[in-house]
Amino acid sequence: MTPPKAIILSADEIRRALTRIAHEIVERNKGAENLAIIGVHTRGIPLAHRLAAKLSELEGVQVPCGMLDITLYRDDLSEVAQQPIIRETQVPFDLRNRRVILVDDVLFTGRTVRAALDALIDLGRPEGIQLAVLIDRGHRELPIRADYVGKNLPTARQEIVKVKLKESDGIDIVELHEMEFLR
Repeated sequence: MTPPKAIILSADEIRRALTRIAHEIVERNKGAENLAIIGVHTRGIPLAHRLAAKLSELEGVQVPCGMLDITLYRDDLSEVAQQPIIRETQVPFDLRNRRVILVDDVLFTGRTVRAALDALIDLGRPEGIQLAVLIDRGHRELPIRADYVGKNLPTARQEIVKVKLKESDGIDIVELHEMEFLR
């Protein structure tokens, strides 16, 4: 991949965005009681763990955290691969009577979130579902919006937002790239 067109968030800015989101979650939900955090594969999972830890630190209660694979719920599954990679879904707690914070790295068309909502509802019926994303880049194709946003980033459709996290990439950074076309 070519060098980034721009650095959108540094490690400190990612940390501050997640801290702000955690405070907003506490404010909106009047605490962290009966909350659960669920991250969408792949980079939503470490973000979810970071948010759960921050909420537990702020409120002094353990906030359970899970992970969700949406592969089989995608509306473009046949276009993705002949043999899609199925990852693990782990939600080791009951969703009933809980407000679930669904976490993903980038909100773009809304199709990933729609698939995540379908997958989540198949696991149980939570009291409510809220959406937290690190980056909202616009270009929605479905009527979906995030409740908590680290950074709104207007982009062109041909740009790519690349989130890199320590847990998977060894660094915390959000970059903006131009799409590379195959020749």
